[in-house]
Amino acid sequence: MAGQPARVPAVSCVFVCHDGAGRLLLARRGAGARDEPGRWDCGAGGLEFGESFEAAVAREVRAEFRAEALETTVLGVRNVLRGEPVDSHWVAVVCLVRVDPAAVAIGEPHKFDDLAWFAPDALPAPLHSQLRPTLALAREALAGR
Repeated sequence: MAGQPARVPAVSCVFVCHDGAGRLLLARRGAGARDEPGRWDCGAGGLEFGESFEAAVAREVRAEFRAEALETTVLGVRNVLRGEPVDSHWVAVVCLVRVDPAAVAIGEPHKFDDLAWFAPDALPAPLHSQLRPTLALAREALAGR
């Protein structure tokens, strides 16, 4: 419409953290989360102008989970269109990230209220609505390790 800014999709770096031994780190979204509080999810953050995917992931892993990204692999891209629970559109660059389990802690308590390690075949419930397709990419990569 004339006079209104164009709506464009956001670009997000989504990261699935693992311990190198097959376990996945998930965070339960707290009451202050943007959407889907109480649901388990991986981490994510917006890509900043001029930033590489790996740099964005490293920055966000430190912020959200207080850990260093020891190894980062770009797995693929998802075009996410949602009408519910929040009308949104973003391009998700999905990455697999190895972290040291001993270093992990909640870095953003206003967004997350719990962190835990899970086997890929024993995930908690309920899961964030976008987590299963993201984990499908990660499982393929982890199976090849």
